[in-house]
Amino acid sequence: MNIFRLSFRMLRRDWRAGELRVLTFALVIAIGGMTTVGFFADRVQLALSRQGNQLLGADLIVFSDHPLAPRYADEAKRLGLAVSTALKFPSMTGKGESNLLTEIKAVTAGYPLRGTLRITEDFSNVSPEATRVANAIPAPGSAWVDEKLMVRLDLHRGDKIEVGAVHLTVAALITQEPDYSIGFLNLRPRVLINAADLPATGLVQEGSRIGYRLLVSGESGDVENFRRWAQSHLMLGERIEGIRDARPEIKAALERAEKFLSLAALASVVLAAAAVALAVRRFTQRHLDGCAVMRCLGASQGAMLRLYLYHFITLGLIASGAGCLLGFVSQEALTFWLSGLVEAELPWPSIWPGVHGLLTGMVLLLGFALPPLLNLRSVPALRVLRRDIGMPNTFSITGYGLGLAALSVLFLWKAGDVRLGMSVIGGFVAAIAVFGLIGWLLLKALTHMRVHTAGAWRYGLASIRRRATSSVVQAVALGLGLMAMLALTLIRDDLLQDWRTSLPPDAPNHFLINIQEDQLQPLAAFFSQHNMERPPVFPMVRGRLTEINGKSIASGEYADIRAKRLVEREFNLSWADEMQSDNQIVSGHWWKKGDSGKAELSMEEDIAKTIGIKLGDSLTYDVAGSVFTAKVTSLRKVNWDSFRVNFFVVAPPGVLEKYPVSYITSFHLPSQQIEVTNQLIKAFPNLLVLDVANIISQVQKVIEQVTKAIEFVFLFTLLAGLTVLYAAIVSTQDERIHEAAIFRTLGAKRRQLAGAWAAEFAILGGLAGLFAAAGANALGYVVGEYALNLSYTFNPWIWLTGLFAGVVGVTAAGLMGTRSALSTPPLMTLRKV
Repeated sequence: MNIFRLSFRMLRRDWRAGELRVLTFALVIAIGGMTTVGFFADRVQLALSRQGNQLLGADLIVFSDHPLAPRYADEAKRLGLAVSTALKFPSMTGKGESNLLTEIKAVTAGYPLRGTLRITEDFSNVSPEATRVANAIPAPGSAWVDEKLMVRLDLHRGDKIEVGAVHLTVAALITQEPDYSIGFLNLRPRVLINAADLPATGLVQEGSRIGYRLLVSGESGDVENFRRWAQSHLMLGERIEGIRDARPEIKAALERAEKFLSLAALASVVLAAAAVALAVRRFTQRHLDGCAVMRCLGASQGAMLRLYLYHFITLGLIASGAGCLLGFVSQEALTFWLSGLVEAELPWPSIWPGVHGLLTGMVLLLGFALPPLLNLRSVPALRVLRRDIGMPNTFSITGYGLGLAALSVLFLWKAGDVRLGMSVIGGFVAAIAVFGLIGWLLLKALTHMRVHTAGAWRYGLASIRRRATSSVVQAVALGLGLMAMLALTLIRDDLLQDWRTSLPPDAPNHFLINIQEDQLQPLAAFFSQHNMERPPVFPMVRGRLTEINGKSIASGEYADIRAKRLVEREFNLSWADEMQSDNQIVSGHWWKKGDSGKAELSMEEDIAKTIGIKLGDSLTYDVAGSVFTAKVTSLRKVNWDSFRVNFFVVAPPGVLEKYPVSYITSFHLPSQQIEVTNQLIKAFPNLLVLDVANIISQVQKVIEQVTKAIEFVFLFTLLAGLTVLYAAIVSTQDERIHEAAIFRTLGAKRRQLAGAWAAEFAILGGLAGLFAAAGANALGYVVGEYALNLSYTFNPWIWLTGLFAGVVGVTAAGLMGTRSALSTPPLMTLRKV
């Protein structure tokens, strides 16, 4: 007997008979929704990264403190990447008798490769309407200056400025530059010149402090290939940076965006698992008779297992392939709309979401189908004579454990983040266990109330009692489906609102650095004079880490490039009596008010992990030639995307005050008051004013884009949720057909049966709604607090919404799904018994 051919014939027969429609529909919709999420997330994440790269001026930058070897540019060009170079160094710029230390940047054609460089020729009007996008770099012999230099040297278009040994003509005013404000290095006034003018300046000498940059951009795969190649060829003094490496704020925003999208994808996986489990359960129940007949004809258990295994593998490949195609077509049909969301052309998706969808479909189907198949092969031949013999439950517990294990692996895979994946896994496993236990107890309690009810409610409770296990399974499945949908609607809105709140419209967009102690009072008076709230001022001491636990450290001991840079640079140290609101202790403890003067330190957890510092380590810093040692007593998580002043290392009062100190602050300045910065520079010429408005704007755009992206993803997850509801309803359809036939034979009317079933569905829907509300709140809290680092606010409307949606939705869906049971003639049903 050719098992595969017989399996294929059975597959065709079952399809024509309608046996596989629920299962196939559940799988196609689940995989279609998930691959739509995958393709969508793949394209949007690439687009969001490109949006972020506009702040960097490129997709990737190779930095060096010496001229870069030609091999980097050659390899980038070989990979088809666009290339440009930039040299940055400090130098005096003069006009007449006035001179000012500025940041000179000499660029080649193509700069910037990402983002826009905006300029204006009207030096008296810097409003957005008066600016334009520069379509080239400065012409040889000319220079573009920023507003700081224009104010301090009183420059006008056509003026001559002296840069080294050459005189250049001021041709334009820079109003926006992509890679400006990346780090605290671009603080001086800026001059942009053509690299062709650089040799004539005479400023490139042996020992000059010049930063060499190679900018590259192109397709993401080619960029990553170049990063990997360049990483293995880096020499001392060279490093590679993308937007995630350059700014912790942008890194935090992009990573949180990816987690939100991953969360939406995980909801689709959950709904897929519930729908497949219910559909497979119904399929196996309807094939008990056929299996019993084949056992009577001599089929072995091994042959039975192979027969249905081939059956499901073929079905899984076809349905998963159709789902992947549906996902691709769906997201492609909305490309134009999505392109408008990200204000850029969406990159072409990779093939991996399709591969992931195909594998996910097979794992989901076999993970939940294999246990029933193992039981199905053991159906006794005696069932041919005794229809009351059901399916053995030998592998039920072990089998569903296997299904949950497969689902857990998919969670971790789709999440791309162990913490997020474990949070969702733990939430749903706990929900299944708790829902099942509470559901069983509540149903038991409700059935005892049957004697106190009458009419439809009494019959509804009796029906639940007869199918106690099935009713608990239905309530849990419906609860999971509703929970996922609530989590993606109300909970999603709450989390997104909390994210928006973490970056309010009045978030600080300007930093003042190098404030001296004798300028604190005059600066406060300046803010009061301009009707601005006085911002908090923080002390800052510069120190270099020299020892960890008494052992000297050097950059050569670290393989990680970022760790090397951190060890080589000076840290900004500060002191504080109380911890800032956007900081959170993750290990150790914050000092008490009476601990002033104690040699203790609190360190940001990410930098501690990078350098290899643990709680309890003793750190030695060199501050202006003086050395002090202190113990790390706490590690903090810092919310960098709050854009408030924060420090990697903080000490209690009384430790750093004896060292040279300057102060730093941040404040919000509306765009219409930009002239205040010019007055501030004139009043305090030594201050370094850092404008991060562009970064703020970029992070806010990321938040809004992700919000719309999740709304789009929710449409497909909603469809998957409805599939779960449908699968849960039809899972008991055969039982209801037989039940209706018996009741109608005994004189029951259709209206009475419909009323009894409506009461049953209302009870199950109410339980499912309560389960969904409790689970959605718990899931929102866990995901918000521990995966997305957001303070989740509980929403009381979740309970009312969940209860109402459960009762109304399940009752309506149940009555629509059981219409065939009411319309089937009793005689036709009884003849099949």
